[in-house]
Amino acid sequence: MKLQNTTFKPGSKIRLKDFDTRTTSGTTKEKALAICEKNTTAIDELSYRLYAENTRALLLVFQGMDTAGKDGAIRHVMQGVDAQAAEVHPFKKPSSLELDHDFLWRIHQKVPARGNIGIFNRSHYEDVLVVRVHNLVPRKEWNSRYDRINDFEKLLTDSGITILKFFLHISKEEQRERLQSRLDNPNKRWKFSKADVAERKLWDDYQRAYTDAVNKCNTTQAPWHIVCADRKWHRNLIVSSTVRHTLEKMNPQYPSAEKDLEGVIVE
Repeated sequence: MKLQNTTFKPGSKIRLKDFDTRTTSGTTKEKALAICEKNTTAIDELSYRLYAENTRALLLVFQGMDTAGKDGAIRHVMQGVDAQAAEVHPFKKPSSLELDHDFLWRIHQKVPARGNIGIFNRSHYEDVLVVRVHNLVPRKEWNSRYDRINDFEKLLTDSGITILKFFLHISKEEQRERLQSRLDNPNKRWKFSKADVAERKLWDDYQRAYTDAVNKCNTTQAPWHIVCADRKWHRNLIVSSTVRHTLEKMNPQYPSAEKDLEGVIVE
């Protein structure tokens, strides 16, 4: 089975509207669920080895429009990972303390330690997305941040952190259906805000901002993965397969045991 090609060469230009957000990668939901189950088992084992090895780390960055499925993808992919080996950090509106520092200050504090998997639910890219769309800082400032983000990510990769960046790409119609579903379900209505309607009116502005972010910050050391995510099972298939493949490529190893343990009896 040939999965969706999610990456593109650094320096090439992409247009988000060229991606079919409802693609299935030529497979079925049933087959995808079976593969996802195997991926979950493999990720659990590989993440435990990464934790034991304690020399490198993995950082997963999730971005996407409201309702794109960041929470769902994280829950699915990380469901089998030991809690001590992984940590999720949601980056919401910065606090007054965070605003008193450079925009990467709060991000750097949440970078995963050696042996761990860090998950960013939204990230430093908010500072070239919502900040840009809502004109929260001058154009000259947010426009300079692309290079600073690239330098920051290179610093992390040079320090032994592998970075996977996922843009969960959904259509405007799919977002409408998901927002309406939240309204129609009393148990999910708490997730809906009137601000979601206002943000939706800025759809085209966000698409332009995301297009620039994935083009300008798509580097060899930290490439973007554009995941067509109208179908949740396809989203989970692509993300879990990418994480599994990356961990297999990293191939973490258990450290050597202490010497002279043969014959030791615990009484």
